[in-house]
Amino acid sequence: MRISLNWLRELVDITMTPEELAEALTMAGFEVEEIEDRRTWADGVVVGKVLAREPHPNADKLSVCTVDIGGSEPSTIVCGAANVRADIYVAVATLGSYLPIVDLKIKPRKLRDVPSEGMICSLAEVGLAKDSEGIHIFTEENLQVGTDARSLLGLDDVVLDLTSTANRADALSMVGIAREVAAITGAALRLPEPAPIATPPSGDLTLRITETQACPIYIGTAIAGVNIAPSPPWLQRRLQAAGTRPINNVVDVTNYVLLEWGQPLHAFDHDRLRSLVPASATVTLGVRFADLRETLTTLDSQKRTLQEQTLVITANDQPVALAGVMGGESTEVSADTQNLVLEAAIFDPVAIRRSARSQGIRTEASTRYERGVNQAAVRIACQRALGLIVELAGGTVGTQALTDVRPGQTETVRAIELRLERVNQVLGPVNLTANDDEEPEVADLQAADVERTLSALGCQLVLSKPGVWLVTVPSYRYRDLEREIDLIEEVARLYGFNKFCDTLPSKTEPGFLSVEQALSRRIQAAFQAVGLTEVIHYSLVKAESQDQVSLVNPLLAEYSALRTELVPGLIDAFQYNLEQGNGALNAFEMGRVFWRDEEGLAEADKVAGIMGGDAKQGLWTQGGREQPMSWFEAKGRLESAFQRLGLGVEYQPDRRDTALHPGRTASLWVQGDRLGTFGQLHPQLRQERGLPDEVYVFELDLDVMFDRLDQDERITPIFQVYSPYPASDRDIAFFASVKISVAELERTIQKAGGKLLDSVTLFDEYLGENVPEGKRSLAFRLVYRTGDRTLTDEDVEPIHKKVRDALVEKFSVDLRS
Repeated sequence: MRISLNWLRELVDITMTPEELAEALTMAGFEVEEIEDRRTWADGVVVGKVLAREPHPNADKLSVCTVDIGGSEPSTIVCGAANVRADIYVAVATLGSYLPIVDLKIKPRKLRDVPSEGMICSLAEVGLAKDSEGIHIFTEENLQVGTDARSLLGLDDVVLDLTSTANRADALSMVGIAREVAAITGAALRLPEPAPIATPPSGDLTLRITETQACPIYIGTAIAGVNIAPSPPWLQRRLQAAGTRPINNVVDVTNYVLLEWGQPLHAFDHDRLRSLVPASATVTLGVRFADLRETLTTLDSQKRTLQEQTLVITANDQPVALAGVMGGESTEVSADTQNLVLEAAIFDPVAIRRSARSQGIRTEASTRYERGVNQAAVRIACQRALGLIVELAGGTVGTQALTDVRPGQTETVRAIELRLERVNQVLGPVNLTANDDEEPEVADLQAADVERTLSALGCQLVLSKPGVWLVTVPSYRYRDLEREIDLIEEVARLYGFNKFCDTLPSKTEPGFLSVEQALSRRIQAAFQAVGLTEVIHYSLVKAESQDQVSLVNPLLAEYSALRTELVPGLIDAFQYNLEQGNGALNAFEMGRVFWRDEEGLAEADKVAGIMGGDAKQGLWTQGGREQPMSWFEAKGRLESAFQRLGLGVEYQPDRRDTALHPGRTASLWVQGDRLGTFGQLHPQLRQERGLPDEVYVFELDLDVMFDRLDQDERITPIFQVYSPYPASDRDIAFFASVKISVAELERTIQKAGGKLLDSVTLFDEYLGENVPEGKRSLAFRLVYRTGDRTLTDEDVEPIHKKVRDALVEKFSVDLRS
């Protein structure tokens, strides 16, 4: 919220500089993001009077003005504004002044051969408007020329832009900040006290609130005979300092009270409300939830289709406004308005949050209602607004209709027990030494310190027994002061966090990674090492199937369910990078997936990846043509990652995933447990998404990987001694059925070869001429080695024959060597 110090000084005595006040508020939990010193915007700008205006001899659109700025002689200033004339008071930037908004240093210069000694300013040049059609002309009479113009322009102010935590609804008002400053500094507080305004007991305005839980308090007040006009300068300046655009006196009063008390208000055109009802009927304002397919055009000229959770204000059951969010265009206050209905209400925070979200809109009013408006201030704010409207727009206050369904219709209060012992136990001792160089003097907080701090916040303390108080919380802090620990936090916040001693825990131990965290980092490093970039996507996706876990209250339809797979998000990222000209994205993602089954809701951690495109940097060796990644290149990357992790993975044909190529998909297995799936995208899906010819994806179960990696020999690898003796290799070639996988053959060879067999490598595959139908020619190289001697033929041949016999016996292969 933007806080004008000039306005704040009317509510509380401030002797601190803006910088000191900003520091005090920040230390109290209100972060000041910016100090906007508006005084610098017009430093050196004075009041001047145009004595004469003559046309420029060398330019049709320029004027030569003689301006009195309080000097010994009038100044000659060349001006390009069309509205400049004699006998007007204007803002003049004198020689040597600097206007930071337009980054202009005023110097003597010639404009078309005529010297100019200053500049007559528009509002845009001093930061008060985005665009100006001409210079600013002061409407005040008999001004003193040469005096500082900043007070007339409203630029003698400093604005603090501060943020508050979501639980501090009271901090979204000038009164709330004034209370906070008074509590911090101990200064006197002067809150506006509106005079009571009498209202007739009956009239042509009634209420029918059907949703009393969503709207416990509603006040509607009729005002007749108002005159719509621009607001006075003081009101416009305060709204501008707060970042609000002035509109007219009535609307500006509602915005002013919103900023002052934090209570949203809305003004309806009473005559427009009457036009919605039969001539003989009275206007009945109501609050209800909208019906499906009802529509309302709001003040921003947007026609909105209402939802069942949208709370609306009605006039004789016709929607005229989004309750607590935005008014309707058909009943807005315009220049022709003569009669008003002023709304002041309390709406339920949850109802307003859902209502505003259903329309995708957030306003200053909805922000305050969502945090919770002070119920005790609604009547004060209403009286304040009525008084200002009568003062600035005239008119007569008429009927006031009121509905208050709160039990007993009393102010909201809460009493909390607070123990001094608990305060000191949580906060610890305080350092009473003022000088850091001195030996620290440490003591516990005293009862007087607690009483003084909480009393400054508006709390009432009654000593129920020694060291224990019953603290009554003020109504404006009802929503955030709920428990004893909340009061303790307030004591620490206002007493000063920096005054408490730093205390370290008595026992500490160094931090460490859990097994899952350490293994996750190993897996990330393995995939990064093979050239994959880690990406992160939202867990929320569009609802498309019954097995998805859907959200009850989603922000958007595109994010209405939890993802069941990681691969679709990777495909979207791959496609997006291609469309942006970034080339093929080779990436992986580690994340959680969710689904619904017969047993209820379930979730699991997965790692998935996508590979494709041509990884080469230069294509000159290929004649400028890209060479798509082959199946074996993609599989080699995946196997390289597995090798780094020490996982022995087997591949089996798989056709279950309809998104993958039926002949180029494999299920992955580790020691009999299914690890995941690897395959090429289905050509139909690739064509629909406009992807390259060969794109490969994989999705693995992290829990299975953790189970295999969480073993001593893999967590802490054991050094294996290299054999100093030479190896003995043998080649074996044979015809085998194409239905037999290489993995099955390698597994059989390894088992038959026993401990002497060091490695098995497939080095040739052939299908074609001289190969029996339904078979393929395969050739393997077997390397035999031991660590204690050089193997002889007598050692190797029996083992090699055992391998050959095992292949023939199990797979009926036709040996060629």
